[in-house]
Amino acid sequence: MFRIAAVLAAVAVLVTVAAAGTLLSLGGVDFLRNSRVIAVPADLKPVILEAAQRCPVVPASVLAAQLASESSWDPRAVSPAGASGIAQFMPEVWDQYAVDGDGDGIIDIWNPVDAIHSAAELNCVNATLVADVPGDRLNNILAAYNAGFNQVVRYEGVPPFPETQEYVERVLSRAERIQLD
Repeated sequence: MFRIAAVLAAVAVLVTVAAAGTLLSLGGVDFLRNSRVIAVPADLKPVILEAAQRCPVVPASVLAAQLASESSWDPRAVSPAGASGIAQFMPEVWDQYAVDGDGDGIIDIWNPVDAIHSAAELNCVNATLVADVPGDRLNNILAAYNAGFNQVVRYEGVPPFPETQEYVERVLSRAERIQLD
């Protein structure tokens, strides 16, 4: 009987906290949604916020979620397929779309500032290239980042590739949990 009363009391506290709009969290866990808040490394927050201004159609939280999904914030990451850096650019895509994000005159895939600004720039290029494709615009932009804009155009939306479909879902799910402030 005591256990039932304790459980009911705990539930009442959670409902009261939720009703008050208070986020009950401990160690980054949001118990009301049972999900983890994704903290962005402090040195990358201003870079992401600035880079996201290049492409207002892709919110800063989505750009941050892309980086978390692509490399887990590792600027030295290299994938088995040969994608490099924090934003995981393939060499030919980097050669075509990279920008000098920090204005130092060097476009460096290993420089997180350049790579993050380049990812934002590529998002905007993709937004233009898939603008007339049916379906959700943001989903199509993310799918284009992952699979290439030509695949999004070919399939008239997110292509039927499990990797790309999972990527879009993962990025959007993480974007809801990104903490940029």
